[in-house]
Amino acid sequence: MNMQLMLDYLSALSANNDRQWYHAHKAENKAASAQFEELVEALIFRIGEFDSSVLGHIPKELTFKLMRDTRFSHDKSPYTPAFRAHISAKGKLPIPVGYYLMIKPGDQTFLGGGLFADMFKDATTMVRDYISKNGEEWEQIIHAPDFQNYFTVQGTTLKNVPAGYEKQHPQAEFLKFKSWYLEYPIKDAELIDAEAFLTKAAELFQRMKPFNDYLNQALAGFQMPAR
Repeated sequence: MNMQLMLDYLSALSANNDRQWYHAHKAENKAASAQFEELVEALIFRIGEFDSSVLGHIPKELTFKLMRDTRFSHDKSPYTPAFRAHISAKGKLPIPVGYYLMIKPGDQTFLGGGLFADMFKDATTMVRDYISKNGEEWEQIIHAPDFQNYFTVQGTTLKNVPAGYEKQHPQAEFLKFKSWYLEYPIKDAELIDAEAFLTKAAELFQRMKPFNDYLNQALAGFQMPAR
């Protein structure tokens, strides 16, 4: 797969983020998108070697559109100059959590895992409840050398421990979180060799798996809100 083709297209879109340019370069978009889908397909099989729950998905079903919803944003740029995909047991739905990839030029590419969605209050409550009752397992996961050497748990947080939880709880700092996610940055230079990137991505996603598994245990039974 041609990683440079993806980077070149996204760089050009970033410099020309308007509808006229986008529609005039549909052929380039199609070619770059095809390369990204090929990359996602290869990743599915690599991840499937240690997490079979992701197998069986079509790459196109896992990717996100470039078009942005600008209705409530100060930034009216119509497109997100990045290729994004979420690979999980239920495709690109945020829950169950899975493996996230964003390709964005300018050394802004990253590999992600965990729960990114702040808008699902029930999910936040389920994870807080699970951490409060299974704190020792949480600590073992996030302090394991295989994890700690690569990741730091991130997420939007409250100033105080929310009502209903002990302020002195051993995991009090994590009970303040509304999302619990991981991001591992990748430089543009690391993307050029597709095979090397695939190997590194699969290795890092495998290191994330215990964290994802823990959150998915917490989120067992979660129902996505009806649209």
